[in-house]
Amino acid sequence: MTGDERREWLKDHLKATTPIAGHELSALLKVSRQVIVQDIALLRAEGYPIIATPRGYLVWEKPTGSIRSVVAVKHPPYPDAVRDELTTMVTSGVSVVNVIVAHPLYGELVGNLNLSSLDDVDRFMQNVEKLGASLLSELTDGVHLHTVEGAPEMIERAKIKLTQKGFLLQPS
Repeated sequence: MTGDERREWLKDHLKATTPIAGHELSALLKVSRQVIVQDIALLRAEGYPIIATPRGYLVWEKPTGSIRSVVAVKHPPYPDAVRDELTTMVTSGVSVVNVIVAHPLYGELVGNLNLSSLDDVDRFMQNVEKLGASLLSELTDGVHLHTVEGAPEMIERAKIKLTQKGFLLQPS
């Protein structure tokens, strides 16, 4: 299979509703993981809307009637608080697209999340625990942003629930 044929195959197969991990793609296509990373980079450079999630690659298509909004939150960077925050948002009907923190040296750091269900949150939290990974919010004493996506009324509902739990940052 040529590189062009492989990239066409990737375009077709990444339209699935479930992300596909890079190591799975490399096994299916019988190429190295680095070849997959390069192919994804080339497709993105062409403007193809592929995103990388903690579970793999996926073509992102904006759902009809949804908008994106950014919410500023603060809570202790502990797993229980993170789970509560993420669960609050997805059970309100929004997807948590990413987490953003302001780093003094690097500027804005973004971690793609793409969480839209309780199962997604559970998998994310299991990975945090399994990998012993540091949360980006640990760099900023718990202050961070989330890009969320959903119907406007669902985003508003998530903000209300985050406020009730004391997570949503309010102007002082």
